[in-house]
Amino acid sequence: MTPATTVRIALPSKGRMESETMDFFARCDLRINKTNPRQYSALIPALPQVQVLFQRARDIPKSVAAGDVDLGITGYDLLANALGDHREAIVVVHEALGYGQCELVAAVPGGWDEVSTLADLAVRSEAAGGLRVATKHHNLVERFFAENGVPGIQIVAADGALEAAPVVGYADFIADVTSTGTTLLENNLKPLEDGLIVRSEASLIGNRAGLAARDDLLDTTVHLLEFIEAHLRASGQYMVFANMRGESAEAIADLIYRQTELGGLQGPTISKILSRDPANGWWAVNLVVRNQHLFSAVSQLREIGGSGVVVTPVTYIFDERPPRVQRLLETLGKREEAALP
Repeated sequence: MTPATTVRIALPSKGRMESETMDFFARCDLRINKTNPRQYSALIPALPQVQVLFQRARDIPKSVAAGDVDLGITGYDLLANALGDHREAIVVVHEALGYGQCELVAAVPGGWDEVSTLADLAVRSEAAGGLRVATKHHNLVERFFAENGVPGIQIVAADGALEAAPVVGYADFIADVTSTGTTLLENNLKPLEDGLIVRSEASLIGNRAGLAARDDLLDTTVHLLEFIEAHLRASGQYMVFANMRGESAEAIADLIYRQTELGGLQGPTISKILSRDPANGWWAVNLVVRNQHLFSAVSQLREIGGSGVVVTPVTYIFDERPPRVQRLLETLGKREEAALP
């Protein structure tokens, strides 16, 4: 493998996003071979053409836009903030990977009893001759207050824990991400009732120019996207196998439809068991069931004569070509038959 054929993907290097991204890839059967927590590169054995680079999540959109890496996973809040400067250079491949959920909110000191909405904040800002907001999301926050008609808001760039900003005095209030609201509450801050700026979760992005020009990069991206979509579709699903007696596959199916609420994806799969004694009339039934219906499904199969019930989790469900693959190709101006293996 030469550098020209290596696909580089940047993943978060620290905190919750790093651990959840590593877990997500493992659940997709795309385990990342990172043996030392201090290493800044790794490989994915199932995708030998891919080199993993670890960066701060907030730096990943810039690296993708510059072409320093080909693909990246970061929070949608960080992506949306970066798109203001790099919209033409970045392609959003998948905006909802199902983990890293949080919200970017405007939060004011708990002592501001008269401020609970943006309208209240506007009144206070006018009376004070302007207010300072500490945030790591300059573009998003500036646009949010402008669109909502809150005057006199000055953006104060900040690193580290923003919750201390009002206490220390370098900002009047903050706009920061939260997943549970606990940290805000512990620091005597309260989100505005209408202060939600953006909902966020992990997102997969790519360099537009690279994806348009390099077939190897596009093929790898589609491969990765197919596995991600198939895993997300399979998440929380179980394959249930049972043995049943019956005169025919049609008779077994009729029994299932008449006396249970089971159906599977398009319906149960029923096949003849090749027993030593063909007269036994045994059939194998298998269907896909969501986790919240699993015990009910097993019970219903038992009630109509099912036995030897075996349950196994589903890793992937590959259906028709995922809409996000088609969206990616259309964004790049590619014909599907020419672009895909």
